[in-house]
Parts: sequence; C-alpha cells; structure tokens
Amino acid sequence: MPTYQVTLKKEPCDGVFACLTRDPRFVEDDDGLATIDSDGDPVYDGDGEVREENGDVIATFDDDRIEEARQAAAACPTNAIVVEEVDA
Repeated sequence: MPTYQVTLKKEPCDGVFACLTRDPRFVEDDDGLATIDSDGDPVYDGDGEVREENGDVIATFDDDRIEEARQAAAACPTNAIVVEEVDA
C-alpha cells in the first residue's frame, strides 16, 4: 500500500464540499470550510496522522484509499487539495 500525503490548503477552500462526497475523511470544520478527519469514515476504520501547518491541513495515510483522496482533489473547484505519494 502506498503512503501518501493529502494537503488541504485552507486559503483557497470556499466550502463547496465536493470533496466530502468523494472521500468521507473530508468533513466540515467549525469555520464552515473543509478539513480532514482520519476517523471521519463511518465504515472504514482508518488510521492517519493529521496536523495543521501554516494554516493548511496535512494528513498522512498508509492505506489503499489514495484513489478516493485523488477523486476528492479532482472534484475541488478551487484546487485546494493536493495528493502526493511519499516515502514511508
């Protein structure tokens, strides 16, 4: 399984929430914009590390769900989501 990083850039996010319908790890934050919750999927018992850095949300996962994250990124109209494979 690949290790991958999902970066959600909060500045361009405008709360359209197209990502939420592609990947349930994306959820609405208290500020009315998207964020990432590694436990946000009620079906999949996922595991990931989520942190904030310079106002962005960065999550690292080691599972087989990279394609869901890529679909969420592709659906984002403001290109606020970046998905990259990283070395473990």
